[in-house]
Amino acid sequence: MVSAPSYVIHLRAAAALAAALTFAMLSPASAAPSASTKPATRTRAEIPVEYRWDFSPMFQDWAAWEAGIRELEGKMDAYAALKGTLAQGPQAVLHAYQLADEIGKLQYLVYRYPQLQRDTDTRDQAVAGYMQRVSALFAKFGTATAWFSPELLAISEDTMRTWIASTPALETYRFPILDEYRQQKHVLDEKGERLLSFAARFNRTPSNVFTEITTSDIQFPTIELSDGSALKLSPAAYQAALRSQRKQEDRRKAFENYYAIYTANKNTYAAIYDGVLQRGWFMAQARNYPSTLDAALEANAIPPAVVDTLVSTVRSGTAPLQRYLRLRKKLLGLESYHIYDNFVPIVEDKEVFPYEKARTMVLESVAPLGADYQGKMKRFVSGGRIDVYENEGKRSGAYCAGVYGVGPYLLLNYAETLSDLFTLAHEAGHAMHTVLSYEAQPFVTSGYTIFVAEVASTTNERLLLEKMLAESKDPKERFLLLQHAIEEIIGTFYTQTMFADFELQAHRRVEQGQPVTAETLSAIYQKLLEDYYGDAVTIDEPYKYTWARIPHFYNSPYYVYQYATCFASSAQIFHAMTTGDTASRAAATERYLTLLRSGGNDYPMEQLRKAGVDLARRETVQAVVDQLDELVTRLEKEAAAL
Repeated sequence: MVSAPSYVIHLRAAAALAAALTFAMLSPASAAPSASTKPATRTRAEIPVEYRWDFSPMFQDWAAWEAGIRELEGKMDAYAALKGTLAQGPQAVLHAYQLADEIGKLQYLVYRYPQLQRDTDTRDQAVAGYMQRVSALFAKFGTATAWFSPELLAISEDTMRTWIASTPALETYRFPILDEYRQQKHVLDEKGERLLSFAARFNRTPSNVFTEITTSDIQFPTIELSDGSALKLSPAAYQAALRSQRKQEDRRKAFENYYAIYTANKNTYAAIYDGVLQRGWFMAQARNYPSTLDAALEANAIPPAVVDTLVSTVRSGTAPLQRYLRLRKKLLGLESYHIYDNFVPIVEDKEVFPYEKARTMVLESVAPLGADYQGKMKRFVSGGRIDVYENEGKRSGAYCAGVYGVGPYLLLNYAETLSDLFTLAHEAGHAMHTVLSYEAQPFVTSGYTIFVAEVASTTNERLLLEKMLAESKDPKERFLLLQHAIEEIIGTFYTQTMFADFELQAHRRVEQGQPVTAETLSAIYQKLLEDYYGDAVTIDEPYKYTWARIPHFYNSPYYVYQYATCFASSAQIFHAMTTGDTASRAAATERYLTLLRSGGNDYPMEQLRKAGVDLARRETVQAVVDQLDELVTRLEKEAAAL
């Protein structure tokens, strides 16, 4: 998952993310078990410094951060003073955009410095206070500069095009400037923009409340397993339990106790989510969008039909998914099969992937992308930019956060499983996308959109998977790696589409004036489970409350569908890079690297078309359904051989 700030002025919106979803991945059963090097402690100060973030490239200390805040305030005041000057000519417009760049670069620094430190310990209220100061400053600036778009658009587009043509330095800003005109019908007058800007901090309230209730205030239960050991069900521990506990009764106990937290607070979560939905519908109507989906997609010129095509294609393509689940039930020897059985490996394996080994494997896997790419990744993973291990108070999941002028920072909660190995590959893909975009693009177009972000991450996962498959001589390992490939499709493609399906239905309830309660949301989710899983699994009642615990729903609406579309895109790109003659493979690889260097210099659908992908075609999505069908067939044959 990539975490991108949504506050930088003049950049197209990119939603800030709160947590990554963890999907089931299996450990191969080939080599002798590797020795674990994971620290036994969960006390952050006791974890070796090489596994923790180094914040000094941003600021040396909080005093330096305070100086950065003051510098930012001065530049913001200077920018606000430009009101009324744009019509003076191209130099006035150029000055405004160049000053905006300076402000944007500082915004990255003053925001990320406390944000990243908060995520290493969400209990630290002093850092939480710094975050509130930043949010207040950005909201104030948004209000003070609400004049910009209306004033810019008061200049005719023909005049602006003439100014750009006659002013070479303005060429850098051509794309964002002309994009303002494309979206002109959704820009209000100065009074309207100023009024909406007052809601900036309030708009973050639902996601802030969700974060606090699910990280700072939540009390995770401790259960006793069948072997007598105690397990505290933190998010990472819960996921690990579903993967590692061989007895179905232990998995059931972990599931029931973990979900009991969300079930007990379902009405609170429903109220929070209703706030998210109402906020989205209010902003869509205020800006003259026909729906929240249109409002979410228009900034990047993505046709709503892309999402509709994705959902309808996947809904009609659930047969391979259900066939795989039935195969799991048979091979696991279970009388009844439940969703919490989806994650345990069919063949037990105790191999661990120490972080140093995982880092080497990921580095070696990207060799097909060239020595330059591999060298840049080696520098990135060398230390200081990856926060590796879980500690008390640290937020769950994984993400990559860019800091323009400094580079990416990567958060993990590394537990030495194969899932963690592939998470490292995934997030390193984001990091390299960020590195290449920052190197190749000026600031104003350096931020790539979420719509293409997951292409880089899932491509890196595929490179790692294929390398491991190619090197495997053990039939059991090939079986497990094939299963991993299948579960990657299920987790990244099917599950995320189901989440997107839920979001569409929930938002449409608000758009139609229908009530949003825990009961209505749970009914939607229950029906989705039945539609996608059919009779291949027993759907336990608490699973209908899954919507309550998915961070993306609260922090970044209409994000998750992009996991699925990006997976389809990366599958097509990977196929082009690995099939055909040498020249065609090399050309496809260069197109892909060009995509990574493109940042936000064009609309994402166009960027993907240049890389050889057209998501407007149903066939692009259907190809992933067909791929799953073929993989399940191969797995059935491997199972028979075993």
